[in-house]
Amino acid sequence: MKTQRGHTGRQGTENPLRIGVSACLLGEEVRFDGGHKRDSFVTEVLAPFVTFVPVCPEVEIGLGIPRETLRLVRSDDGLRLLMPRSGRDLTEAMSRYAAAKAAEIAGMDLSGYVLKKDSPSCGMERVRAYDRNGVPTKSARGLFAEALLAANSLLPVEEEGRLRDPWLRENFIERVFAFRRLKDFFAGPFTLGDLVAFHSREKLLLLAHEPAVYEELGRLVAHAKGQPRNGLARTYQGGFMAGMAKIATTRKQTNVLQHMQGYFKKVLNGAEKAELAALIQDYRAGLVPLVVPLTLIRHYVRMHGVEYLQGQTYLEPHPKELMLRNHV
Repeated sequence: MKTQRGHTGRQGTENPLRIGVSACLLGEEVRFDGGHKRDSFVTEVLAPFVTFVPVCPEVEIGLGIPRETLRLVRSDDGLRLLMPRSGRDLTEAMSRYAAAKAAEIAGMDLSGYVLKKDSPSCGMERVRAYDRNGVPTKSARGLFAEALLAANSLLPVEEEGRLRDPWLRENFIERVFAFRRLKDFFAGPFTLGDLVAFHSREKLLLLAHEPAVYEELGRLVAHAKGQPRNGLARTYQGGFMAGMAKIATTRKQTNVLQHMQGYFKKVLNGAEKAELAALIQDYRAGLVPLVVPLTLIRHYVRMHGVEYLQGQTYLEPHPKELMLRNHV
């Protein structure tokens, strides 16, 4: 399947991020019934900032369009991928393909992957699995999704259904851009000073997701002298992406906003301080979205040249045009 490009690169760069995606979500007519499941967030909101790499495991193992439906069935031999009408067993074919494709994807420099929910090949969670009596439970994972996640443990992966939740959507996109920054940073030689600077730039973003991870990685960086660079890079990236996988809750976001508020103590007048404090409390109470206090903070950062905050990824972890923080 051909790669599909968005309109522009990441935050204005010429090289868009590469995102793997279930082909049907792009509107490709590869479904069992000859249809598609075009997703508007993927194709309209995200598309301008990424290059899509479409995959349909069922087509790529040679199944036709249209085709008989597939289902996952639990047996004494484990989870099987069957065509229930004909009884054809595709478990081995899909497992071989999935292992090879997942390994190929590991070398494709992807920054994320969006899977089709409920699919016996691509579903990430709560996929129907049938017992021997034909009774389904939402307890399985698609065979291709299983292999993809096993071979690409740091790669941000989500289902399009979960991306309808604004908190999960914002978390996924933040992880996608964070993963790209990590890969870019560790792609070449780096000094410990470089790593300290990188960790410092990511401080507020990590604090919004998982403060304990920021502290843990800080200790790793502080004691990095003499450590092999490859091992240091692996440990840091693993911890960083594990921290980013935690949802940035309202409480944690509020703590970060209040932390930034402290940088303006000497430059704002009483009315300005009161306005900022009130907006932060409004956010905490759920009266306004995160973008409201952040917009004022960004204004004050520019106006007063607060150097430390100017360098913080947290203020713009992804393109503002995505408007993700308008909804959390």
